[in-house]
Amino acid sequence: MFSFAYPELLLLLLLVPLFVTLYAWARYARRRNLRKFGRIKVIGSLMPEVSPYKPPLKLSLEMFALAFIILALARPWGGVKDEKTVKEGIEVVIAVDASNSMLASASDSPDGPDRMRTAKLILEKLINRLDNDRVGLIVYAGQAYTLIPVTNDYVSAKMFLNSIDPTQIAEQGTNMTSAIEMAANSFSDNKNIGKAIILITDAEELEDQQSVMTAAQNAVKKGIQIDVVGVGQSVPVTIPENGSLMIDGQTGEPVRTALNEELATRISSAGKGIYVNASSSDALGDLERQLGKLKKAAMESSVYSQHDELFGVFAWLALACIVINVFLLERKISWLDRITFFKKEEKK
Repeated sequence: MFSFAYPELLLLLLLVPLFVTLYAWARYARRRNLRKFGRIKVIGSLMPEVSPYKPPLKLSLEMFALAFIILALARPWGGVKDEKTVKEGIEVVIAVDASNSMLASASDSPDGPDRMRTAKLILEKLINRLDNDRVGLIVYAGQAYTLIPVTNDYVSAKMFLNSIDPTQIAEQGTNMTSAIEMAANSFSDNKNIGKAIILITDAEELEDQQSVMTAAQNAVKKGIQIDVVGVGQSVPVTIPENGSLMIDGQTGEPVRTALNEELATRISSAGKGIYVNASSSDALGDLERQLGKLKKAAMESSVYSQHDELFGVFAWLALACIVINVFLLERKISWLDRITFFKKEEKK
């Protein structure tokens, strides 16, 4: 099957008959003007070096070169062949804490970047480093919600990651139990693929902490590793709200929040993973090395169609015509003119 990527460019081939017509008209006008000075045969003898055959030959080469260039620009395809790829990797589900405490500063200073922004930055860098792996995204506060199922579409994963906004979540809290349980049920049934849950949190668990440990241990039984990325510092900081500070309705004092590294470390230990603080200079490297320990397995193979490109063939043909045309002069070839192809028989 022969086709073109840009078939609309083939309309430029109409230039070929146009140029040929103009050339024919020019030759006719030339002969008509020459007749004004005398008989063509007589005038031709006055121009012995002029070849009557080379101008049409040079025009033919130029037109072929033009046609080949247009065909090359139209990107010709000679057929379609199937290519099969098999990728190896792991499956990772990222669970992002979207409670109001993630709006607090990630540093000791209340003016520092908020925890959510810090979490998004480190996760976006991690997704950029994933190679042939599949990633899913879960957001949780009072309850967990799936934003994107396990996929290899990293562009969509980063788009949904950047869309997370704690102010848009009505049911607040830090229900890590729900997040771990939902993440554990998000993986494929393939037992040969390494699986990991990355829990992004400030670890201010408002629910039963024992249920979090139980959920982590149950995930390990399914062959799932849990790594925890802590966001924030152990020094309590206030939480911004509508241009002011979040106030405790009972005490009337500003609500303060701090990273619970002790709980975060316990969750990672129960999940047979590691704990890293997002503010650490090597947090991303530690997390990447930990994921690298997981067993990679063949993902689903994909078959896609690959066109057989013929651009080069027509480009080389055009170049050959141009080169020949450059060296082909319009005057007669002297050595060829001395050869007599038809010899008259002498009368006896």
